[in-house]
Amino acid sequence: MKEQENVKPPVAEKIPKELTIHGDTRIDNYYWMNERENPKVLSWLRAENAYLDTTMAPESKLREKLFEEMKGRIKETDMSVPYLKNGYYYYTRYEKGKEYPVHCRKKGSLEADEQIILNVNELAAGHAYCQVGAMSVSPDTRLLAYGIDTVSRRRYTIHIKNLETGQLLPDVIHETTAASTWGNDNKTLFYSRKDTVTLRADRIMRHTLGTAEDKEVFHEKDDTYNVSVYKTKSNKYIVINSSSTLSSECRIIDASKPDGAFQVFHPREKEMLYDVDHRDDKFYIVTNWKALNFRLMETAVGKTGRENWKELIPNRSDVLLEGLEMFKDFMVLSERKSGLTQLRIINNKTNTDKYLPFAEPAYAAYVGVNPEMDSKELRYHYTSLITPNSVYDYNMETGKQELKRQQEVLGGYEPKDYVSERVYVTVSDGTKVPVSIVYKKTFSKNGKSPLLLYGYGSYGHSIEADFSSNRLSLLDRGFAFAIAHIRGGQEMGRQWYEDGKMFKKKNTFTDFVDCADYLVKNNYTSREHLYAQGGSAGGLLMGAIINMRPELFHGVIAQVPFVDVVTTMLDESIPLTTGEFDEWGNPKNKDSYDYMKSYSPYDNVTAKAYPNLLVTTGLHDSQVQYWEPAKWVAKLRELKTDHNLLLLHTDMETGHGGASGRFAALKDIALNYAFLLKLEGK
Repeated sequence: MKEQENVKPPVAEKIPKELTIHGDTRIDNYYWMNERENPKVLSWLRAENAYLDTTMAPESKLREKLFEEMKGRIKETDMSVPYLKNGYYYYTRYEKGKEYPVHCRKKGSLEADEQIILNVNELAAGHAYCQVGAMSVSPDTRLLAYGIDTVSRRRYTIHIKNLETGQLLPDVIHETTAASTWGNDNKTLFYSRKDTVTLRADRIMRHTLGTAEDKEVFHEKDDTYNVSVYKTKSNKYIVINSSSTLSSECRIIDASKPDGAFQVFHPREKEMLYDVDHRDDKFYIVTNWKALNFRLMETAVGKTGRENWKELIPNRSDVLLEGLEMFKDFMVLSERKSGLTQLRIINNKTNTDKYLPFAEPAYAAYVGVNPEMDSKELRYHYTSLITPNSVYDYNMETGKQELKRQQEVLGGYEPKDYVSERVYVTVSDGTKVPVSIVYKKTFSKNGKSPLLLYGYGSYGHSIEADFSSNRLSLLDRGFAFAIAHIRGGQEMGRQWYEDGKMFKKKNTFTDFVDCADYLVKNNYTSREHLYAQGGSAGGLLMGAIINMRPELFHGVIAQVPFVDVVTTMLDESIPLTTGEFDEWGNPKNKDSYDYMKSYSPYDNVTAKAYPNLLVTTGLHDSQVQYWEPAKWVAKLRELKTDHNLLLLHTDMETGHGGASGRFAALKDIALNYAFLLKLEGK
């Protein structure tokens, strides 16, 4: 697909900036773009948006059709499955034509009158962006604390609402992560405060209702750590968690004595992670101490030091222990084996266990909201590439299971019309990488069909093979969709993550390229019809693969891409930087600098042909600053030798997650799909 002859793309001014460290000088001609308020920067971003609009003008009707199509599959008047907590059934519902959720509850019975506790549509009025990040109801059920962000920088303001009168209290708390935790006295609220420059959550504060001065109860001075606060499921303890990429530390107090001093559970140690929960007279600890894939341990309430910990579930070489859900008589373990999550139920009365059976080749299963310790029912979610999101209640005593709700796809979706596959690709170093694939039964493996390959591969974040009703708009137009579960994620265990970060980061990129080659060689698609997509750290992946193998892909979508790796990781004032040295390395060390520079997409743009590219970002992005994709596009425009499309879309109102409403976000997806269909000539 060639750029339209009569439409000239914007040309960014070059203002050379020398960046020197370790005796090495890089020239950055577009460094000036990091001035968010500079009219010249804003003008250039708007010019790029106008160029995209002009270039994509022939697809304007297609974009609108895709938007309406995807919106048409969503049940506009919808409701979540209620869950019981402290005498109330809580649920969320959506109203026809409205973008945002309405949070509700009913007392004692689902037949009781509805009480609206928070209508986000009302909060969003007058704002281009609105996100309620977290909500917390006081133990006596009278007060609601919620965090709201109307800028999309993830800087939340906490408000407190009296649920009996509907009135807001005068208490207003700024610069938070949104989450808060109540003391059992119903007047003390703990929350994380963010540094106003780096946006690092570095302090835990204690707010007492009706007072103006909040007390700092913990300050995390190590800038590679973030802090959070939560209450154990038993509601007996409040826990402060300090965590970095590779180590963590917990502090606890009795939730009934919120003015008390937090005690260290076990002092932090290098490369030791642990999480804590509580039941009866014991704490339960999920940890990687001498356990690569994590293990479960327990200790008496008064003896939290590690010398007292006893092992309950050992480390296993082929099973990653991902989580623990406590009940009075049961434990539910989330375990990952062969890339797929298993739910293991342990009956503590009979000392027996069983796994919930899941039959599809690729799926996702995870524990839902289970706030009641005394419950014998497990609420869990199940989905796959062809099975819509499903919510189940499983009776852990009788084994009886009930489907409470399955996502309704309007317009007549039939799972039997689609095929899901799981294949293993042997990559260049002999490792077998799983790939999940879905397509319509009419799809032909003749090497001429289009395929979109998605990847992420960072932070130990596993990409699940889950359902998307939006994706049907591609599948029904002849596309296959595939996920490469590459190293850097944690699909195949903790080592999978270790082998895709720091000085092994390039495994992430070569895994993805090898998976793409496999799909071409096995006639799922061809280079003329192969597309790739990734966002954030997955956008780094996109930048790396088009430098390595530009001829392999016909088109690439890079969303909020992290592409200026070296410069960003040298700037410790940027949010996330210091907390990520254990993921990428610290370029102040020469060996890390040299390795990062060798793959950083921005630093490795050269004069050659690149595939068609759609790059998206948000002006207020706090995770990946907008100037990274902007600079990357400017440099690609300067150096690339092809006439393929290169489009940049900057959302001038939002940040890392894009639009906040449930329908507004569909416009972004419609643009992505229209770009792919344009390249396919459809």
